[in-house]
Amino acid sequence: MAIHKKEAFGQEEQELAELAKALSHPARIAILKELAKRQSCVCGEIVEVMPLAQSTVSQHLKELLAAGLIQGSVEGAKSCYCIHPKTFRRFEKLLGTFFTVTGKSQCC
Repeated sequence: MAIHKKEAFGQEEQELAELAKALSHPARIAILKELAKRQSCVCGEIVEVMPLAQSTVSQHLKELLAAGLIQGSVEGAKSCYCIHPKTFRRFEKLLGTFFTVTGKSQCC
């Protein structure tokens, strides 16, 4: 029985890859910076500060939500989002471990 290629790697590698994938678009990084700058739940204002259509911003928010990097609530037409601190701490730990291990290379 064949296994999915992802399953050949450890849980930490998979988790780090998923979080990194969520950051793989500059719009998502800009959205996270905006949320962090405001340090509170942000509703419709995200669209106002992004050079993107509302539907595009919504798609990026959906990706960030799926990765757990943000949390939010939807009440009718109103959506509010903020940074998910627990996930960010976990991401920071995973990245720190990754850079500690990979940064020891003495090649070249």
